[in-house]
Amino acid sequence: MNPHTRARLRRILLISTLAATLLGSVGLLSLYLYLEPKLPSIETLKDVRLQVPLRVYSKDGRVIAEFGEMKRVPLRYEQFPPELVHAFLAAEDNRFFEHPGVDYQGLLRAAVHLLRTGERGQGGSTITMQVARNFFLSREKTYTRKLNEILLSLKIEKELTKEEILELYLNKIYLGKRAYGAAAAAQIYYGMELEELNLPQLAMIAGLPKAPSTYNPVINPERAVLRRNYVLGRMRELGYIDEERYQAAVNAPDTAAVHALNAELDAPYVAEMVRAEMLERYGTDAYTYGYKVFTTIDARLQEAANRAYHTNLMDYDRRHGYRGAEGHRELALTDGVEEWGEALKTYGNVGGLEPALVVTLTEDRAVCYLRDGSLQVIPWEGMAWARPYIDENTVGKEPEKPADILRVGDIVRIEKDDKDGWLLAQVPEVTGALVSLQPSDGALLALNGGFDFYHSKFNRATQAERQPGSNFKPFIYSAALEQGFNLASIINDAPVVFEDSKLESEWRPENYSGKFYGPTRLHEALVNSRNLVSIRLLQSIGIRPAINYVTNFGFDPERLSRDLSLALGSASITPYELVRGYATFANGGFLIEPYFIQRIEDSDGNVLYQADPLIACDDNCADFIPPPPENQESEATTAEAAEAPTAAVEEVAQEGEVEQLEPLFEELHLPRPAPRTIDKRNVYLIRTMMQDVIRQGTGRRALQLGRNDLAGKTGTTNEQQDAWFSGYNNDVVTTVWVGFDNPQPLGSSETGARAALPMWIDYMREALRGRPEAAMKQPEGMVSARIDAATGQFTTADNPNAIFEMFRIEDVPQYGAPAADTGTSGNSGASSITEELF
Repeated sequence: MNPHTRARLRRILLISTLAATLLGSVGLLSLYLYLEPKLPSIETLKDVRLQVPLRVYSKDGRVIAEFGEMKRVPLRYEQFPPELVHAFLAAEDNRFFEHPGVDYQGLLRAAVHLLRTGERGQGGSTITMQVARNFFLSREKTYTRKLNEILLSLKIEKELTKEEILELYLNKIYLGKRAYGAAAAAQIYYGMELEELNLPQLAMIAGLPKAPSTYNPVINPERAVLRRNYVLGRMRELGYIDEERYQAAVNAPDTAAVHALNAELDAPYVAEMVRAEMLERYGTDAYTYGYKVFTTIDARLQEAANRAYHTNLMDYDRRHGYRGAEGHRELALTDGVEEWGEALKTYGNVGGLEPALVVTLTEDRAVCYLRDGSLQVIPWEGMAWARPYIDENTVGKEPEKPADILRVGDIVRIEKDDKDGWLLAQVPEVTGALVSLQPSDGALLALNGGFDFYHSKFNRATQAERQPGSNFKPFIYSAALEQGFNLASIINDAPVVFEDSKLESEWRPENYSGKFYGPTRLHEALVNSRNLVSIRLLQSIGIRPAINYVTNFGFDPERLSRDLSLALGSASITPYELVRGYATFANGGFLIEPYFIQRIEDSDGNVLYQADPLIACDDNCADFIPPPPENQESEATTAEAAEAPTAAVEEVAQEGEVEQLEPLFEELHLPRPAPRTIDKRNVYLIRTMMQDVIRQGTGRRALQLGRNDLAGKTGTTNEQQDAWFSGYNNDVVTTVWVGFDNPQPLGSSETGARAALPMWIDYMREALRGRPEAAMKQPEGMVSARIDAATGQFTTADNPNAIFEMFRIEDVPQYGAPAADTGTSGNSGASSITEELF
């Protein structure tokens, strides 16, 4: 080829190259101009809302539960350990701090791979590009998406710092097992915080983004270790770790396992109440916006409630005998741990009771295989209680040896005793509820609604509507006091018969003892829970006035019985509702609103909601005024600032003025006084009687607490289907219910005093620990007078039958005046038991 021809070809090639470059540049510019307006705004990344689960805490910050599919714990960049950052850079993008968001070297490698093989390769996906893809784009592999990803990455790098991009990436990236972000992965795979992880654990997490399932240390531990070691090798090559640390890390064993959120307090029924409330407030955003809910639950008291609940249901269950093994599997002589484990495969832990397979029996013990692969011994002392269950009132003869109770191959329940030994157990069929409030404002202190939430999510504390029996009598007695009765009023405890054509037979109510006691003082009648006195009392005051009155305790009148059986607690009421009624007695006569959420915070700790409960404050409203914020400027002196709100609260706390002065509460940031619904003298008289329920009546077991400030009442319904105890002092009010989900007799001796009161005692022992005794202050207008115990009439000191009784000053009986007498006849047909008397 001559020189002229070569020169011409060079010119043509140069012109073609320039033209191609120009056309390529124009094409790229056109493509950019076309795609750029469609790119999302980077401003959304600056205020990105990561999907963070709802978390529930006790009032002192202990974790109760977490709700939400995406497990995420967002952190700031500076909170991520440097070695974690190095591990991710080594695994995903070692040139991250050098490139402008797009690694052109990687893209070139990908292009060469495409030309050679005709297939798209992985190369060139930087951390910035992964952020763009995760926040804005789909994961489909198309050229348009890739171009969008490149352009968006360049845009992100212009708007955000490298540290901000890494922060988003380390919080957003999916790492398997519903873990989003490195901090969540640390909790799920290792049960620890990020700063607690060692180098091989950090490298394991950093190896997951490439393929969270393939390299998952739980699903594929061998491949995960290979990937971890690759990351460690890259860290060594890049100078992040030395040879010594590398060798130690690659030889470290894999310790990953699935860890649930470490709940620090067992209160699942409360957690579910919070979840339902948050769902109502915020919809499904409740699960993703990172809300933190701090409840009113006292962790110490909740733990006490859990122990009391478990112990007393198990005690009831053992009293009524052993119902037998849950299952049985015939074991061959050649069977080993594999077959034993298979036998327990479908059995889970229920309320702390472990499933166990009986593999050996001797004369004094049973050897059991547990799901964790261990063999445990139940000594004879741990199973000697297991007399056979026959019915609720009968058990079989005492066993003499383990073979009288168990067979090899039985699948049973066992639990640890207080000495770390093992006891034979069974899941109780009986159930119950415990609810405890702070009566001054209704804050829920502790709640247990079932033996095992995951076995039955039905919350018996808030959902089980049961008859309260004699636990309802104090409200009827309070209504009677309001209508002019006093503690010395005489009511005849005599047989009464009610005839009604709507009933198949006559209604002949009786006392629990089956006896009749004749003329009885009101005080004595409540202390000893006399049914016939209560019926005559309600008959005297009238059903309609009584129902109207007891609504002052918060009860729904539409759900109250409209006949004389109301006197015996025939209405259907939940323990949560009943404890609210008793709180009115405990706080001196104010109707409070129970609540369980103290405050709600967003993911940044900003308070979105703060409880503002009604406060039962009478003479001591100033005690509830919060201190002013520090450094708050005010023209008033400290004394004036304290005096003005106090006077305002005491003024608005007076009956009938609360609603009109609501704006004043908000303006002065004062507590909202609860309405007084029961006269303080009435409340004091009821407390006087209920204190004697504990001192000398059906609640005498509570004397073991050694306190003089307790008041309460037992409750037992027909055929002992429900057992109750509600009691209080000024600081704590607690209701306990024990029964079956499908109503059936508990047993002839299972009264409120036996089945429910011990649970109340066990809980209140801890609830009142460290609290000084707090007697209710005697209201003005009350006196103590000497009366004849038999007649209720005023008497003199020389009467051997004289006792002192408490009266409102206008009710003091005059010397020689006849005592009030209600219902002296032995048979009354004056009222129909089924008739609605309205």
